[in-house]
Amino acid sequence: PGPEWPEQEKAEQLARGAALKWASGIFYRPEQLARLGQYRSCEVQRTSSLEARIKSVVQSYLEGVKTGVWQLAQAFEAVQGTREALGQARGLLQGMAEATQTLQPLREQVAQHKQLQVLSQLLPRLRAVPAAVAHTQTLIGAQRLLEAYVCLRELEQLQEETWAPLGGLELPVFEGLGPLAEALGQAVEAAAGVAGQLAREDPALLVAAVRVAEVDAGHTTSLELPPRDWRRRCLQALQEGLERTHFGTPLLLEPGALAGWLEALRVALPAELAIAEALVAPCCPPHYQVVRLWAHTLHSGLRRCLQQLLEGPALGAADAFTLLRWTLHVYLGPEMMGSLELGPEADVSQLEPLLTPENIEQLEATFVTQIQVNVAQWLQKALDGEVAEWNREQEPGTDSSGFYHSPMPAIVLQILEENIRVTSMVSESLQRRVHSMALSELGTFLRSFSDALIRFSRDHIRGEAMAPHYVPYLLATLNYQSALSSSVSVLQPGGAASGALAPVEAALDELQRRICRLVLEALLAELQPLFEALPSRRWLSSPELLDNVCERTASFCQDFRRVRNPAIQLLLAEAERTVVLQYLRALMQGRLVCRGAEERTQAAERLQHDAAQLRELFLGLGLEESYQCAPVLLALRDLLNLRDPMLLGLEVAGLRQKFPDVSEDHVSALLDLRGDVSREQRLAALSSLQAGPQPSPSAGRRALFSLVPVPTPALSSCLPSGPCA
Repeated sequence: PGPEWPEQEKAEQLARGAALKWASGIFYRPEQLARLGQYRSCEVQRTSSLEARIKSVVQSYLEGVKTGVWQLAQAFEAVQGTREALGQARGLLQGMAEATQTLQPLREQVAQHKQLQVLSQLLPRLRAVPAAVAHTQTLIGAQRLLEAYVCLRELEQLQEETWAPLGGLELPVFEGLGPLAEALGQAVEAAAGVAGQLAREDPALLVAAVRVAEVDAGHTTSLELPPRDWRRRCLQALQEGLERTHFGTPLLLEPGALAGWLEALRVALPAELAIAEALVAPCCPPHYQVVRLWAHTLHSGLRRCLQQLLEGPALGAADAFTLLRWTLHVYLGPEMMGSLELGPEADVSQLEPLLTPENIEQLEATFVTQIQVNVAQWLQKALDGEVAEWNREQEPGTDSSGFYHSPMPAIVLQILEENIRVTSMVSESLQRRVHSMALSELGTFLRSFSDALIRFSRDHIRGEAMAPHYVPYLLATLNYQSALSSSVSVLQPGGAASGALAPVEAALDELQRRICRLVLEALLAELQPLFEALPSRRWLSSPELLDNVCERTASFCQDFRRVRNPAIQLLLAEAERTVVLQYLRALMQGRLVCRGAEERTQAAERLQHDAAQLRELFLGLGLEESYQCAPVLLALRDLLNLRDPMLLGLEVAGLRQKFPDVSEDHVSALLDLRGDVSREQRLAALSSLQAGPQPSPSAGRRALFSLVPVPTPALSSCLPSGPCA
């Protein structure tokens, strides 16, 4: 069999190996063998010392083990004793439990005896409970709340005194305390609900109600009863009573009645806040923050009421405007919530806006939509009244200066400007909306006015409704247009974009052009028969034809003096150009061909005379010379008065420089009037028209020749590259 401890064998092997290694190193040389005996005695002594030390250690361990075995034996004996003692105690306890069961009836008898003893002691007081309850109810009915609360607390204290000794048993005599407490709580709520009235008429009752709520809030009880929370109910009653006073009934207002209701609130709400600060606040504890409570309660009630109003039928324009102005300015103004008399305790800075952005958007859209319908009706009514006067037997009315005058432009601008100005009292957004609406309606009005003028002119020309004073009323409308143009800037509020009036100004310019066109068409209808005989042999020899034209023109333009500047200058300039265009149109018709130098001289002199006569005519009418077109006749005179046809090219080129819109057809028609131009000379003159220098652009030149039609010339008189070829 192997050794008992494998580690021992391994240790012996290691020791033998180490000893052999040491001996081989020591006795490696022969001279060291002489000291072998000395080495042996040393090793023997060392071995003896080690064995002695090992024996000592083993002896010490054996003594410790012996001591431990003895202690374990002692502990075992103690445990055995304890087990026996516990067994005896268990037996004793079981015996005592059985004895206790036999004493339970006695214990119950003792408890009943104690309860009976307590009841016997409290019996006089318990007999008085029903009377005390009735008395307390009487005090509540008489609004003697503090006395009622004292009685209630005495009854509840008696209930507590009986509750613990009776082990939580509820006596039937106390069943009325719950309804009694509820009745007192309702009385406190009722008093708080009319706090404003009580503060004026019976502040003692209000103080009593608040004190009952506050005292009860600090009271604790051992009874298992739900909390009464009279303080919360009191505050809630204060808020509900305040809302009920001012916003209790549903708001069903007739159209236009909203302003009266808001005015009543403007007076009532500050008065209510003043009462709260002066009368109600001294009756309540500081932590009630009465003024803040009043302000926030009134605000929330008003906000809810307005939301209900906006959820109902749509408001009229007047009501929408009134509500916007009241909520955005009056309510937050110095007369109400912004009053300096309203102290910081009101904390109005934390109030939500009465109207949400969606509400404001809704009201503004409602107002603009309805006011747009009204404005359209007013403008149409004004236009209908004006149009109805155009067929009167009387001439248009005049002002103190003698100019045609009508109140219509002032009425139109006053309607629009008043609406824009009034909306500035509400908000910039509403003013922008109404401003945009006003400009849109003014544009629509101007288009309707223009259409009415066209119908008026068409009916007159067709003879369906002959106007006795057709031209004077056209001239009167030109004054209306001038009045609108000069005053339309009043519709431009301070913050509006600079180009907002551009569409209206363009519509006014178009209306002015249309009126001028209608007037000139009437002038043209009178002058066309006179120009049928021009040019002619009679025209060469006599100024009678143009005298008739000037006389008719002067008579027609006589009423122009009733047109205000600058429209009269525009009208005279267009009238003068119309006469000159008719003159040029007559010259281009080919009705006259000069038969010699003498007739060409006569024609040139006639052109010079006619130009001077037209110049004097329109100077007399008030047209400045710089706006006249008659000088074109002098340029044609030079073309006719030229002696040498070979120089026609230079003259034609000069004509092109002065009047860039002259064409080959016009030049050809003028050469036909001369009557002495050969085909080669004609082609040379027309070639100079194209080969000459291009005319310099000039913004002040008005179209003349481009508005004058000419008969189609013979192909022999056209250039190969010309437009007529």
